Amino acid sequence: MSGSDPVVGALRSGELAEAAGVNPQTLRYYERRGLLAEPQRSPGGHRLYPPDSLTLLRVIKTAQRLGFTLDEVADLVDLGRHRHGRREAGLQARAAAKLTEIESRIADLQVIATTLRSAIDAGCDDLTACATSSCCPLPFADLHRGDTP
Repeated sequence: MSGSDPVVGALRSGELAEAAGVNPQTLRYYERRGLLAEPQRSPGGHRLYPPDSLTLLRVIKTAQRLGFTLDEVADLVDLGRHRHGRREAGLQARAAAKLTEIESRIADLQVIATTLRSAIDAGCDDLTACATSSCCPLPFADLHRGDTP
């Protein structure tokens, strides 16, 4: 197949974007970032993406929902394209690292939730007044007392 032949089963930008649940501008952004290859063009100038582009977009969006940044997704996609038998940190290692990061964020959010529940139970209604109260459960109460010269 030559570079000018239309891709069998190709999708136009709008079709691909709709099928993947993204904005058509997202496709161009992903092309600029190197996540999607630049598509072929139809004789009329329409962008034609190969059918596997839909799978790739779904992989990208799923990885983002799992907490990977777009840079991390790009690294994973690139790693998958260029593995050729190498055993560098692939999905297993990166998923384990991401899980550790997510679990740490969950622990932080649990502390925040507990503190907010305490603030609600204590009847805190004014941040400034609460900050000067010794019974305020919010962390800034300790900071205020520590700022006194």
